[in-house]
Amino acid sequence: MINFLDIIGDWNPQLLRELRGRLKPRNVLITVNVSLLGQLLLFLYSSSKLPSDIPNPNKYWNPIRNQYCAEPTPTNDPSLCIRYPVDPIAIDWQMWWHNLFIALGWISIFTLLVLGTFLIISDLSREERRGTLNFLRLSPLSEIKIMSGKLLGVPILLYLAVILAVPLHLWAGLSAEIPLLRIFLFYLVVASSCIFFYSGALLLGSSISNWSWLLPWLGSGIVIAFLMLTKDLIDSSPDEQLTWLRLLGPIHPMLYLFYPCQGHCCHGVCETGFWDWINWQWYYFRVGQSMFSLVGFVLLQHGLWTYWIWQGFKRRFRNPNTTIISKGQSYLLVACFEVVIVGCSVPERWFLGSGRPDRHIIYLAVVNSIMLFVLMVTLSPSRQTLLDWVHSRRERASHPQGFRKNTLVSDLIWGEKSPAIVAMAINIAIAVSPLIIGSLLGILEAFEKTEMLFLGAFFVSLMMVYATIIQLILMMKTSRPSLWVIGTIVALVLLLPKTLAILGMHHLQYIILWLFSTFPSKIISYVVYREMDTTRMSTMFLALLGQLTIVTLLNLQLRRQLKLASESASKAILKRYPSFPTN
Repeated sequence: MINFLDIIGDWNPQLLRELRGRLKPRNVLITVNVSLLGQLLLFLYSSSKLPSDIPNPNKYWNPIRNQYCAEPTPTNDPSLCIRYPVDPIAIDWQMWWHNLFIALGWISIFTLLVLGTFLIISDLSREERRGTLNFLRLSPLSEIKIMSGKLLGVPILLYLAVILAVPLHLWAGLSAEIPLLRIFLFYLVVASSCIFFYSGALLLGSSISNWSWLLPWLGSGIVIAFLMLTKDLIDSSPDEQLTWLRLLGPIHPMLYLFYPCQGHCCHGVCETGFWDWINWQWYYFRVGQSMFSLVGFVLLQHGLWTYWIWQGFKRRFRNPNTTIISKGQSYLLVACFEVVIVGCSVPERWFLGSGRPDRHIIYLAVVNSIMLFVLMVTLSPSRQTLLDWVHSRRERASHPQGFRKNTLVSDLIWGEKSPAIVAMAINIAIAVSPLIIGSLLGILEAFEKTEMLFLGAFFVSLMMVYATIIQLILMMKTSRPSLWVIGTIVALVLLLPKTLAILGMHHLQYIILWLFSTFPSKIISYVVYREMDTTRMSTMFLALLGQLTIVTLLNLQLRRQLKLASESASKAILKRYPSFPTN
């Protein structure tokens, strides 16, 4: 045992530190007892659901209602058992073992993901309060070593409890005649899900230092909400656009692998949309036809997002004041995001009847808006960072070292401390490019292409307005700029259209005002498809020009504030240090 710990210590000292702190005899004994007791209670509870074998001599056949009956009754009710006076009840043991197997799977998923997330964030919060997290930041260990040590070591008792349940789980699965390969694929999906969710927990715990007491509950609450959402989506068809989100969790892969009908209708009846998984496509590739392709898609998606989470952790762990991702990384991240979600949203037609946009377009707009709002908050630097950037620009201008190092455009695109306006413009262009390319290359009517181009143009201009406003708010001298950002986003996105509706301003009478809201698609569809007159079209062009004018004015105001703030900071330094050199 000592030699084994020495090997672990040589490979990953952080893992050895976590194991020594948790694998105490008392903790291990409690974990073993809780796991075995839980399995026993689940087994007894499942056994209590079996039909009772109590004879009734007064009747030739004694009907007993139970889901585990194996023989049909004269009424053809599958839940009704026939109990003859001299014969035992025929029980469908395969279904009973299958339900026990699925129940263990559900419990393991919620236990690993919810409790594991809570434990990891709690551990980081505890180390932050004690000050030991700073020692980890200063240690020579790489971020990967620290991260893997936390992932493997913090939930070690949780791993032990679940591993102790594996024999019963395997026994139930084999008794239910489930192929061993499918069981191993499920274990692979669960392990991949744990890595993904635990990595997200590490990033959350290392990024937010305030409210450390609330973070574990917040993180585990988010995981519970996600699992409940995916559970509620079981009965919906995988043709929905949230398929990529559903496959981030292990619930849908579990049901795909282990449902008794295995992707086909039971007894000629398809009760839910779940069976459409076999026809699910990603970019017209039938991923759902094979369990290997579906599980492979799940693993690739987990690997992709885990990679980006680890990139954010590596940046944020050493320097908590830097952004989670750089501007260059954000371009690749948005491109990856678009590749995934657009593949789940390729429709047969981009438009329905009467020129109404298909739900896929609306879905892409909503999901991209959420993603871009998160990027705006993530990439936009603080006031002090912007002031440092202005000072560094002045110093580089006085000491030129080459064209690329001093060009403003290059700094705005790639610079770590520069305003995020240009970077957000690039990200918005990447996000809207599938819509524009699809409209230009797709088989669409002329008015449909016009509508798609207008939708893309208004989306870009509105997002640029929001991005500039957020950067202006972060330039304010406030104690909690993040709260101001959230409040402003909610007000702009929700309150403006709600206010217009309350005031009775109909969207066809006040076209310009509604085009400045976050829901201009209905007006654009009406004008382009039904009207196509010069007056209404010119109104739309004026609204678009007005939004671009607002973006220009906001950026001029941002430039003015940067200049004033920089001059004020320089005067304050000179006033404090009169003998400070000026050249």
